[in-house]
Amino acid sequence: MEIVIASSSILGITLLVWMIGKVLPFQICPICAGVSGTWAWMLLLSFLGYEIDLMIPAILLGGSVVGIAYQLEKKLSASKSPLLWKVLFIPTGFIGAYSLISQWWAVFFAALALLGMVSAVFLIAPRTSAAKSAKVQELEKKMKNCC
Repeated sequence: MEIVIASSSILGITLLVWMIGKVLPFQICPICAGVSGTWAWMLLLSFLGYEIDLMIPAILLGGSVVGIAYQLEKKLSASKSPLLWKVLFIPTGFIGAYSLISQWWAVFFAALALLGMVSAVFLIAPRTSAAKSAKVQELEKKMKNCC
């Protein structure tokens, strides 16, 4: 029965976010919001002492980890390895998800910190690349105009 409630929640939140998204100036993935909203309220109820089949939010959390990894992969520069990104991000995200469900707060926050560091390494472009890019453009322009 809980899986029916969870599935209904995903659909309901997805529909709601889809409708709200029509008027927002920015985009929100409706299904992502449906899945994450559902595991969030299920975990909250569990933390408050209600009986919840934790397998359901665990599955949903796993989907969120993979979804986040694939969404952020789109922002990787061409010089970064998508495979290495996923190899580092997804298992660490699973550890974070498991520790959240298990309420192992130290492990959860350590996993979040590691995810932040991995994300910073892979997603934040070094400052020198912009300066190099400008120098390369300037040299290319001079080479075109030289003859």
